[in-house]
Amino acid sequence: MNHSTVATLYVVGNINVDLIMSTLSDWPQRGTEVMLQHSELRPGGSAGNCALALEAMQVPHRAIANQGNDGLSHWLASHFPHSAKQWPRYACETSLTVGVTHPDNERSFLSNYGHITLLTVDDVLAQLPPQAIPGDIVLLCGTFLCLELYAHYPALLATLQQRGFCVAVDTGWPPAGWSDALRLQIAAWLADCDWLLLNEVEALGLAGAELLEQSGKQLSARLSGRGGCVIKCGAEGARLWSAASVQFAAAQPVTVVDTIGAGDSFNAGFLTALLYQHSSHTALRWGIDVASQAISSSPRRYPSWQQLQLSNEVR
Repeated sequence: MNHSTVATLYVVGNINVDLIMSTLSDWPQRGTEVMLQHSELRPGGSAGNCALALEAMQVPHRAIANQGNDGLSHWLASHFPHSAKQWPRYACETSLTVGVTHPDNERSFLSNYGHITLLTVDDVLAQLPPQAIPGDIVLLCGTFLCLELYAHYPALLATLQQRGFCVAVDTGWPPAGWSDALRLQIAAWLADCDWLLLNEVEALGLAGAELLEQSGKQLSARLSGRGGCVIKCGAEGARLWSAASVQFAAAQPVTVVDTIGAGDSFNAGFLTALLYQHSSHTALRWGIDVASQAISSSPRRYPSWQQLQLSNEVR
């Protein structure tokens, strides 16, 4: 097994500002105000969370995004110093999400539109090499939030395949919910997608099915055949459906501190294992390990890829 790599993981999509507020038991009545005990301003978005995890894990990566031009733009870009110099600037406000956490660890999100909606196919392709080297991976995040990019997803995915990238997609949840029309749109480009990384409700919604097993099998059959459909099941672990097998990896119990970005942290661990040429089952374990450490720490911590490799050799 070759444990070294010169390949790169490119994370594309919604890098925005998160304002996390906690803990809210009940929504206040209109015209009133409540005080919460904790707040944190931090980089976020699915792509942002994954890129931050990769930086902490010391994994070769690039964050592919754009930026606005208000008071938050420079602050956000400063957290991605190896990537942000290539981000095109748009004359608009920075995309911002307010995340409110509740006593049961569930969350509610309020987001504006901002710069992420203006990210284009040309913006993305200009920040990627014209030809992938063996092992290069592109992860597309925030599918339904990057409105301009989503309108051209079929062409983008086809181009990424032509350039030789392994392509993974984490769609997230569509703000307007799932519909038959939306499923048909996605069906047009799934064959150019190698890996689909979803949580349980996203998988059920995209497949239009009632059972996870049915969803995983259906979605995997629509992909390129070079990867598979991963369904992240929170505290239960993660499952993977591919042309070759159905796999499951369990999660160990942890004390949850902050679940925001858990799925994005899983993506970082899972794709890092693939980048270092490990099996898909090892990738499931790495995804769970990274997500578990992230949600159980404050300030947030991540294992390095070397630590993950060592734990893999011990198992």
